[in-house]
Amino acid sequence: MKSTLLGLSLALLSSFSYAEQAEPAIKGFGFYYDVPNHAPISAQTVFKVAFDVADAAEKGAQNNKMNSLARFINMHIAHGVKPENIQLALVVHGGASVDVLENSFYKQRFDSDNKNQQLISQLLAHNTVVYVCGQSATHMKVKQQQLIPGVQMALSAMTAHAQLQQQGYTLNPF
Repeated sequence: MKSTLLGLSLALLSSFSYAEQAEPAIKGFGFYYDVPNHAPISAQTVFKVAFDVADAAEKGAQNNKMNSLARFINMHIAHGVKPENIQLALVVHGGASVDVLENSFYKQRFDSDNKNQQLISQLLAHNTVVYVCGQSATHMKVKQQQLIPGVQMALSAMTAHAQLQQQGYTLNPF
């Protein structure tokens, strides 16, 4: 059994490519697999993609749906897309509205650190805009001054998505 596991581990390690080992733009988040023989992506490709997150992470845990943006950034940069050609938007609503609380407010409410703050801060530094639905935030008793710095309060998630579509963003279904 040990030799089988060792063999499997060595086979997996040997299949890693340079792309997986490159220094990620979003550090500590956004891990991905290299896909050999994938359809080529032009270095000139421009992505304008909106992501929608409604489900909250378990208290004190990272929101894996938010981590998808880091995966998108890291994966595409590692495969030749220029960082400035990746423009992402994160629209947060519903229960996930608490996941964009600044750590001190999150900790006050849940007696745990907000594992999403470092991720959100890095996303904001990498050409990502983050909106929280004002309707959900108000319902969840989240105020603008309690948000992670850089997170913007939208009138609603519906409003944010409509405006992003008018700006040429596509909606990522994942």
